[in-house]
Amino acid sequence: MKRRREMEKGSEIRCAIEELSMLIKLIKPKDNLDHDSAAYVPTKPFLHVCNLLLQVLDKIGPTMLVLRQDIHQNIQRLEKLCECDPCVYSNVVEMLKKEGSEGNARKGPSCSKAFVWLTRSMDFTVALLERLSKDPGQKMEEAVEDAYNVTLKPWHGWISSAAFKVALKLVPDNVTFMNFLLAKDETYDTLKEEIQTLISLLEPFLEDIHSILRSYALDTLKST
Repeated sequence: MKRRREMEKGSEIRCAIEELSMLIKLIKPKDNLDHDSAAYVPTKPFLHVCNLLLQVLDKIGPTMLVLRQDIHQNIQRLEKLCECDPCVYSNVVEMLKKEGSEGNARKGPSCSKAFVWLTRSMDFTVALLERLSKDPGQKMEEAVEDAYNVTLKPWHGWISSAAFKVALKLVPDNVTFMNFLLAKDETYDTLKEEIQTLISLLEPFLEDIHSILRSYALDTLKST
């Protein structure tokens, strides 16, 4: 109920900070473990954070429609496998291990691919929020394009890149976007502080996730 009330106030950033803070305590990247130990990324908490960040991207409007649909489908893919065997697949890394051993990680709509693209979507969110935080005067269209160029574009085919270029024409201005993110009775200064807090949590978190992707040779996977 508390989470629902917070979301009704429009405080996606606050909820993301809260959920991410709890998730970070559970993450165990492979680089920090013994050779025989498995990395650990709790599936449901990870997907909940993805859903919260998806709601932040929603504030950008129609420009994010394709990305939003992609994120939603990837979340559903991981949820579906987790529901098949919650005990085993409560750890995302077990999904990567399963598909890797079967040779299916890079084939079709795999959970490994879903995990890669959810991670990259979070990379995009961090890059965008960081740009808007550091330079509030930067045009929203430029900030979105810059964030896209350094996070998603290197892995996209020409069709996805072209579609994104067209969608850029639909982004809101900075003030409108920030107003969408404001919680009830929140000031711009407080919102900016919360964005900085979220960024400071996401960056090391994503470093750990990318470490796991590298260990399973998934970090250079491109869209088909």
